[in-house]
Amino acid sequence: MDDITTLVTDYGHDETTYANARTLVARQDGITYAVQPGERIGCQADGRRLVIVGDEAEPVAVAAARLARELVRGQLLADGWTVLHASAVTHDGTAVLTLGDKGAGKTTTALLLALDGWGLLANDRVFVRLESDGRVRVLPWPSAAALGLGLLDATGLYDRVRERVLAGGQLHPTQHPTVTQALMDGRREPLWRETGKELKPQFFPDQLASWLGLTLATEAHMTGLLFPTMTPDGTPALVENGRTLTDTDVFDQKTEDRYPDVFGLTPTAVTGTQALTEHLARLPRRSVLLSHDTAASAALLTKTAEEITATH
Repeated sequence: MDDITTLVTDYGHDETTYANARTLVARQDGITYAVQPGERIGCQADGRRLVIVGDEAEPVAVAAARLARELVRGQLLADGWTVLHASAVTHDGTAVLTLGDKGAGKTTTALLLALDGWGLLANDRVFVRLESDGRVRVLPWPSAAALGLGLLDATGLYDRVRERVLAGGQLHPTQHPTVTQALMDGRREPLWRETGKELKPQFFPDQLASWLGLTLATEAHMTGLLFPTMTPDGTPALVENGRTLTDTDVFDQKTEDRYPDVFGLTPTAVTGTQALTEHLARLPRRSVLLSHDTAASAALLTKTAEEITATH
């Protein structure tokens, strides 16, 4: 760890943020060195081998899992897949994707539909690809699922999560300690970083089933799109706002804001994105206004999602 830190500081370095952590990156003689000082993690990659070192086992394991996922992402992108900023639920092998900016209600939409019996495929990101038969195949982005304290409370899930934590259950290691303490103390109000980002409970994917009782899905074919807007005191309803797929809904090297390609694991050029976006523009889509009236929002979403899948 100290050797990699010394190399980074000696060579001069760039600074970025990777997975919310300050990351120093240096490149020399075809080798990339990266250090996260706050996490005490160092990485070295030469195109054939990736070495990860650290002071403690758990942060190294988390870093290894993330970088393994980045390797898979690179292979999928090279094979024509695209990453969308979307949640996804499934019914009888078909998927409805929910897109929108941060805070628009993507996770809320997916959770409310999953509680109504739909399969939960993803809550924030998905892989999609236009297949030769004209269908759009959807795969989940493998990661912890972040569900806010307020959302857990509003959907009646908070108490069962707290009971699990009090009984010694462990959520994902990326969860901030203040969230764990809030659950133990029984506090339900949302927690926030100084930057304005909400701190949320982080669930292992299998805990969505074992703790929350949700049905999980691993793949589906897409039938339509939902575009929610969250207005806390509004009345849930369909709205006409002309929202369609935009460049900000697609994660690429320009829009990726959480996992920049530090080690050059993703292809510099990808194929199929334009054909995909043109195809998605022709699929059924609905814009919905959601509120903190959970029951009314859930009823609207179920009705709308059923109408979309009925067109399949």
